[in-house]
This record gives sequence, structure tokens and C-alpha cells, in this order.
Amino acid sequence: MTALGFLYPGHSAEDDYPRIEQLLGSDIRLPLVHTDIGEDAHRVDALLEMGSAARLAAGVEELRLSGAEAVVWACTSGSFVYGWQGAHDQVRSLARTAGLPASSTSFAFAHAARELGARRVAIGATYPDDVAALFAAFLKDAGVEVVAIRGSGIITAAEVATWDEEQVLALARAADHPDAEAVLLPDTALHTASHIQALEAALGKPVLTANQVTVWEALRLADRRVNAPRLGALFTKEPLVQVH
Repeated sequence: MTALGFLYPGHSAEDDYPRIEQLLGSDIRLPLVHTDIGEDAHRVDALLEMGSAARLAAGVEELRLSGAEAVVWACTSGSFVYGWQGAHDQVRSLARTAGLPASSTSFAFAHAARELGARRVAIGATYPDDVAALFAAFLKDAGVEVVAIRGSGIITAAEVATWDEEQVLALARAADHPDAEAVLLPDTALHTASHIQALEAALGKPVLTANQVTVWEALRLADRRVNAPRLGALFTKEPLVQVH
């Protein structure tokens, strides 16, 4: 049994995690602890406070008691808003506090894009344009070129959590670009776990979503690989060579 821990801000799309646990269909548990979101706002000052060391530290002990082997701060905007260096500092502080390997959803996107060999990506963000631009800058620092970016101007995670499959698909389609090798949907408040196969089929390319890459990153930290095609190209191992 492998337990992978997640610190999740507030309550919005946390039910993606039991859904992903089910789709992994393995000996993997995904315990999740809710952190205090503070003000629910996709605004730089509120996001900096939401991702503060004190707020993250408050949930760490409960995760340790769950037997987690790694911990991921399951928040994209509350990590990239600190910038490349600040996001590294945030994760280092979390690792020290938890005594466990640690990462965040922003780094998960960077590592997942690299895993897929996607050097050029498009972003379909629920955030306002200024916050979405900070994610693009973070990816640039990670060596990933952003060829298109689409913001949605939504301020609260609570509103994002109400989006259905059609709205998620519309965002992905609007964000897509012919030069993009993958489309990224960076908000852990967005329900996507049940839609990834449909998104990839519609776009004809890999789609990386926040809760999906967050779980993949935790598996990476624990040195586990799981073949789960319903979670998209990221969770599909290389096919066996066919003998003709």
C-alpha cells in the first residue's frame, strides 16, 4: 500500500481525488487534508496568503498520521504566484515541515509536460488574465513555451467548481492552438478527473489538468508508475511492441 498526501485549499473539486484513486485501481491511497483558503479569490495578494507556509504547515501533521510517503500542495495559483524561485522555497519549506518529499501542482505541470515531451503548450485558465500570465511566466522558467493562453476571468474557486464537462471542453477548445503539443487546464478547483479521455479525444492531443498532474507528481515522488489510460496520455505507459 502506498499513501500519497495532498494539501488542498478549501472545498471545490476535492472529489476528483477519490475518483482518481478509483481509476488508478491499484494499492494506492490518496489521503487529502483541506487547508484554510482564507479569501476565495484569484487575486495575487489573496493567493500569496493562501499559499503561505503557516497555512500549509497547519495540515501537515494530519497527513503524516495518514502514513503519506510524499506530500503535494494541490494548488496551482497558490504556488506559481510566488514565481519560480518562490515556488521552490515554498516546496522546500513544506518538505522540511512534513519531513517528506514535497512538491506543488505548478511543478507537477512542468514535470508532466517534460514527461510527455511537450515543449510547446496552450493554457486554458479559469483565472483572470493577469493571474494566467503568471502561470505562463512560470512555465517559461521551466523551459516550456506557451504558444496560446486563454483566461476566463473567474475570481472564485467556488464558481469554478460548478463547471460541467461541456464548460471544461469549451475552455480546452478555446485555448487550443495548432502549435501546442498539449493543452493545460491549471486549476485544482476544476472538476476534470472524469473528463480527461473525452478532452484528449476532442482535441487530438494530450490534455494536462491540475488534479491529474498533482496525483501523477505524488506518484513520481514516491517512485511509482501506474498505467491508467482513463486518466489520459500522462498515465499511459509505452505500448508493447507488436509482433507481426
